[in-house]
Amino acid sequence: MTAPQIGFISLGCPKALVDSERILTKLRAEGYIISPNYKDADLVVVNTCGFIDAAVEESLDSIGEALAENGRVIVTGCLGTREGEIRARHPQVLKVTGAHAIDEVVASVHEHLPPRHDPFNSLLPPQGIKLTPNHYAYLKISEGCNHRCTFCIIPSMRGDLVSRPIDDVMVEAVRLADAGVKELLIVSQDTSAYGLDLKYQPHYWRGRSVKTRFYDLAEALGDLGIWVRMHYVYPYPHVDDVIPLMADGKILPYLDIPFQHASSRILKLMKRPAASQNNLERIRAWRQVCPDITLRSTFIVGFPGETEQEFEELLDFLDEAQLDRVGCFAYSPVKGAVANDLPDSISEEIKQVRLARFMERQSEISAGRLQQRIGNIETVLIDEVVEEGAVARSQSDAPEIDGQVFIDGATHLTVGDFVEVGIEEADDHDLWAHLI
Repeated sequence: MTAPQIGFISLGCPKALVDSERILTKLRAEGYIISPNYKDADLVVVNTCGFIDAAVEESLDSIGEALAENGRVIVTGCLGTREGEIRARHPQVLKVTGAHAIDEVVASVHEHLPPRHDPFNSLLPPQGIKLTPNHYAYLKISEGCNHRCTFCIIPSMRGDLVSRPIDDVMVEAVRLADAGVKELLIVSQDTSAYGLDLKYQPHYWRGRSVKTRFYDLAEALGDLGIWVRMHYVYPYPHVDDVIPLMADGKILPYLDIPFQHASSRILKLMKRPAASQNNLERIRAWRQVCPDITLRSTFIVGFPGETEQEFEELLDFLDEAQLDRVGCFAYSPVKGAVANDLPDSISEEIKQVRLARFMERQSEISAGRLQQRIGNIETVLIDEVVEEGAVARSQSDAPEIDGQVFIDGATHLTVGDFVEVGIEEADDHDLWAHLI
């Protein structure tokens, strides 16, 4: 008897990718085969994103493609909270669930495609099904968010903060490390708020009591002997406590902190509590403790009411902060966001001009930061080996969003290797190096 086959489309952020991995792991454990194409799939699951309008359209288009190519589709993910909108475009979908509805998705698959258990098809690797390469993995430590940023609708889709107990997180981390993962990317909606909802409840881990909180988690993960990279870190004061762990090499000297803007007035309209001057002071303090720290951030330009003076304030902040990696978005109304009702919206033309000016300024800064690394000897992780050589990442580079290190001629290396290289050249995004 042929095992039922599931097609899967995973859209959106790394947090959604982890949800997809968990769904696939459960289905695989029950004997379902994961199909790489529509043709062989008996049913397709689409894990959607609903954060911005472009992501909504991509999700709706993907649902339509799956229906056209296969015909039997279950929809889940953040856009699933807007079932009416999905069914208005695609009334023939079998089921719609919201974000993080792993058990509900599996139950829907059971309903429309009952499992046929086969012990040979139910074998799983100890780390479960992963959609990333074998040498790195995303580790999600919590769901939801307690903030109510006016441009964001994530709490309405994923709810308030729900942290995983620290011993549960560490069991998964060890399992991944034992399976050969060389880098863990820690993700959530608000990583530095980890454990707040559990009142930092302590658990025993490897003979000692550790609290369910950001610092204890960073310290425990630092004992695994692999790269640990922190993403989506809100700039709370207690983040300062983790910087010495980076200086000591326990976790990577890398912080992904979404500052969003520099104007105090715009930050208040966004309901972001941090002030730009405080952030600049803390950046200086972090670099004093850990000079090699890499700082990544994201910003929004063209937020309703943003004046030319406030935009210039943001450019001045970039000059002062000298951030290593930066992403920027022109403000886009998101259905259901409070910011949609703010007065003094900015024209699309001005948004795009400001976005271009912002990226031009940051490109110069990023290029200067990378030029400073020429001549350094650095450890890199091999992501790919191609005909011309190896493609790697340094400690300063998260996969897919940051830069790469190109090593000409190093075709003998293996994906997942750590190697020492000498940095030879740089542009505004990537590095070129030779093996040491």
